[in-house]
Amino acid sequence: MSGRFKVMQLNMQFGQIWDERDPDHAPVRIESVIEEIRTQDADVVMLQEVEHAQPGGTQPPMPPNYLALKHALPGYESFFAYPKEDPRELPFGIGLAIFSKAPLRDTVRYDLPSPPVEFDFYGEKKTPTDRLLIGATASIGGRSVRLFNTHLLAFFMLNSSSEQHIEQRRLVVEQLKQSPGPTLLAGDFNVSKHDSLIRQFHEAGYETVQSTEVTWRRRPLVLDHIFHNQQLRPQRYWVRPTPASDHHVLLAEFGFAV
Repeated sequence: MSGRFKVMQLNMQFGQIWDERDPDHAPVRIESVIEEIRTQDADVVMLQEVEHAQPGGTQPPMPPNYLALKHALPGYESFFAYPKEDPRELPFGIGLAIFSKAPLRDTVRYDLPSPPVEFDFYGEKKTPTDRLLIGATASIGGRSVRLFNTHLLAFFMLNSSSEQHIEQRRLVVEQLKQSPGPTLLAGDFNVSKHDSLIRQFHEAGYETVQSTEVTWRRRPLVLDHIFHNQQLRPQRYWVRPTPASDHHVLLAEFGFAV
């Protein structure tokens, strides 16, 4: 792998394709995600909502979607993790994965606790489950690059804000500050008004590759980001609509600053 490399960011919504007529009941076709990854041929692929949460929060020890992806993408090494098991889990997407053409090492997972914000779910009072940050290191162009992937709680869907509940974002920034070399952070940050998010990460030494093009089909919001520190230089980026998810694909090419 040369010193220039391509990163793909996608919340894959457990493989549920986009159907504008009835998005909540669209079929699951993991093959569409596989085709998208093959088409983009990125060196690093960051995925959120890899699996479909099961009733009672149970987590199959052999995650089916991740295993299907791993089998279909033999040119990649990968790392997957579930969030902390929780019987309160709702039937949405969970689990993060990093796929890399370069070998991965020093894998980690960090729980990101959610506050007890009450919300209504089909007439029942619920509180949110914890979220997750995962990390790994890849050797790219002879350099070690630290890769982080996260999926934060969507406070805006709970009539609240991550500016009021800053702990998840603070914990992510804490890990970024401890990374001395070239570092990337990708994910679905679920921040509807992202100016404060971008400012917070800028103060930690990180910039997003873009903050203007919408990345979510259900509302005109920029939820997905690829952040990088000053040791990496973005060459270009683009947002690609895909039928494989209710999120668009965010892609960026990077080189080393020095």
